[in-house]
Amino acid sequence: MRAYAMLRKYLPDVNLGSAVTLELPNGATLGDLVRELGIPETEVKVAFVNGLQREDGCLLQDGDRVALFPPIAGG
Repeated sequence: MRAYAMLRKYLPDVNLGSAVTLELPNGATLGDLVRELGIPETEVKVAFVNGLQREDGCLLQDGDRVALFPPIAGG
């Protein structure tokens, strides 16, 4: 799992560019992962699981690669 931009503040012990490995219970969703990390749901704009954009209810499987992105302003 990787968190980008301002979401990195929720992973202070992780080196920039490093991934986090988490163990979640069977049946855990993307939303469960975000809550486990303590990230307010409103701060996650886009989430990818294995390179595909997914919603909070997406069931996670062992070995899934997750990337979380905040809302980004600009042109």
